[in-house]
Amino acid sequence: MTTLALVLLGLAALCPVVLAGGRIRPWISPTLTALALGGAALAATATRPVTGFALGATLVLAVLAAATGGAPLVRAAFRIAKRQEDAGPTPEKGPLYGGRIIGVLERSAVAVAILAGWPEGLAIVLAVKGLARYPELREPHASEQFIIGTFTSVLWSVAVCGVAKGLIT
Repeated sequence: MTTLALVLLGLAALCPVVLAGGRIRPWISPTLTALALGGAALAATATRPVTGFALGATLVLAVLAAATGGAPLVRAAFRIAKRQEDAGPTPEKGPLYGGRIIGVLERSAVAVAILAGWPEGLAIVLAVKGLARYPELREPHASEQFIIGTFTSVLWSVAVCGVAKGLIT
């Protein structure tokens, strides 16, 4: 079961990368990514704590899955928020530039902080992001985009780390 959990965790990391470029329906990538993580979580419940190579693979795959897997989920959350009646008209291009790169860095930092057993790192990551984006948050729809993107990214990273912790302990 450990091997299955690691394969599914790797699939959660690879799905967004492989499915990002084509003309695939927008819900396929986040759905497959979330299902792969769910399968990894189920498989992790039936394993013994990993050691050696499997421990290293778990940590690496967890950080990769956190970094790459959050992107399609954030885009899906933006699509859901855009459909809300009170959302109003939104510009085609979001007001917060560099969000994809910042999101990857944020999810990676959150995953590393959690897996290292340093929850204070989570507060530091969110504080740095908030302070860096503060001047831009006055733009129309910027604060909503910031909150939706940040919460989705952090929740995804925490979920991935939960699966990894299930394999480790």
